[in-house]
Amino acid sequence: MAHQRTIRLRREAWGFAIGSVCFLIGAVPFYALAVGTPIDDVTFFIGALFFTAAAFIQLSLSGRRPPHHAMNRPDAFDWWGAAVQFLGTLFFNVSTTEALITAVNSESQVNSGWRPDAFGSVCFLVASVFAVVATTERDRLWDPRARTWRCTWLNLLGSVFFGISAIGAFVIPETDDLVSLFWANLGTFLGAACFLTAALMSRRSVGHD
Repeated sequence: MAHQRTIRLRREAWGFAIGSVCFLIGAVPFYALAVGTPIDDVTFFIGALFFTAAAFIQLSLSGRRPPHHAMNRPDAFDWWGAAVQFLGTLFFNVSTTEALITAVNSESQVNSGWRPDAFGSVCFLVASVFAVVATTERDRLWDPRARTWRCTWLNLLGSVFFGISAIGAFVIPETDDLVSLFWANLGTFLGAACFLTAALMSRRSVGHD
């Protein structure tokens, strides 16, 4: 049983790592220019699928049913964090799929290209806060020797960057311009870098179990 759980934890870590790499690469303007919008959108689309697969594993490991009154607070926050994060990945699935469909339509190339998803980013941020609360109630708030502590805060930082990217990607109705294309790309890149680092650290931790 413990061996099966370890395998699933490793798959979860790899899923988040691969998804993060896809978002990190897709957010680089030079990559988008080199491969074109459709391929760039495929990169985000694939990354979102890996995020969802990893989030589903995380949710299943937390328990598929909602918390009950007998569950301790850290476990309850863990479940809610996993559930909200899984919902956030579904929002990313929808937005990346819509962008990909638009990109392959030659008549809509002008307005194609994936933009950071606000709903998914909010879910990631809320889920990260839940994870921080769960970690805080299990261990000390600031424990630099604990890899779980560092992973949790890295994920929260990544969620903040994703939130910034979503703000930058907001379209101004009067001009149809983004608030900040620079921050839309940089926020996604930095957020993905934080998620990737946390996933790799988590993978190492599981490998030492």
